[in-house]
Amino acid sequence: MGKGGASIPDEEWERFLREAEAGTSGAPEEPSARARMVTERLRKASGSPQGWRTYQPARRRWRAGWYVVGVLVVVALLVVAVAPGRLVAWFGDGGGDSTPLAAESERPSGPPAQGSDQLPTINEPFRGSPANQWGNGSEGIYLPEARATGWMSQEQVAQALNRTQDFLTASNLDPGALRGERPSKAIALINPHQRDVQDYLAAAFRTPGRDSDPLLLFSRFAPAKARLVGNVVKTRGRITYREGERGALEVTADVTYVYPAQRATTGSDEVARTIVRREIVMSWDDPSKVVTEPGTFSLVSYKADTTNSGCDNSTGYFIPEFRAERAVTGPGEARAVDPYDRSTSMDTRMRESREGECGTAARS
Repeated sequence: MGKGGASIPDEEWERFLREAEAGTSGAPEEPSARARMVTERLRKASGSPQGWRTYQPARRRWRAGWYVVGVLVVVALLVVAVAPGRLVAWFGDGGGDSTPLAAESERPSGPPAQGSDQLPTINEPFRGSPANQWGNGSEGIYLPEARATGWMSQEQVAQALNRTQDFLTASNLDPGALRGERPSKAIALINPHQRDVQDYLAAAFRTPGRDSDPLLLFSRFAPAKARLVGNVVKTRGRITYREGERGALEVTADVTYVYPAQRATTGSDEVARTIVRREIVMSWDDPSKVVTEPGTFSLVSYKADTTNSGCDNSTGYFIPEFRAERAVTGPGEARAVDPYDRSTSMDTRMRESREGECGTAARS
């Protein structure tokens, strides 16, 4: 968007970027996500499929640029309605083996093994789930060894990786944020000069909706509907990095979070789990080339795959369904997807997705 809100045509952006790549020099550039994406499109003419539940800040003026929907997705929010029959039959390893798994340093070759049919309880909220063997909080997120990359030294890379983990914690694990509070610590780590992202964040917490959904980036539950069981969120995932545009450190976080919840009303001991897999790509930019602030990153893209968070939900909060609600809504006819399966990439899930419907989880 130009000054006064005028849109800049794609042709003009492409011409500008071609001239810039030809050697135009000047002051550091503002980290426009649109410029990043058009540059990528020029570099990869063949293109790649855009993702369901993908927010790509630069293309905000086109709804499809904000959320490219697909399997198990309802417009902007992917939600999975758990089939009551499968809920009992497809749980993970039950209340048995809780031996922690080794860190996930690379993509697994297949989904976790099926386990017992035991249901979760208040005292054992991860019983019957593969997450029973996952790490607690940030302990389940693999952090690679730092090495000098792009404009950063080894020490600077290590610091950026730690701050990346701080962002994941503040946006998806912080108790206040999970209770629905504004995730101020997480927002403070995002480059304040990335105007399109800042506009999205302002709208998401002022007037959440399909075009301004905070759940695309943050985990939060409606306090009047549900509360978390205990103080443990199970996680499994990894952080990777490479040299990105203009010598930046480009970091990708691919993490699955498992949240056990119960009804907010007193007297209920039923536990339902909400499972969220997120892939976030961030750029730790060279301040001599991109307008940024020390200790902040620019968002490149983010995607989310959410199970049991409320079908067709645009409230800005996860609203998990319990057995009574699932009995009313039914399992649906969509292909069942295992929310614990991390052997497929998010791009693959995008390609396999179908627009406009709530899907079915093979287990919860």
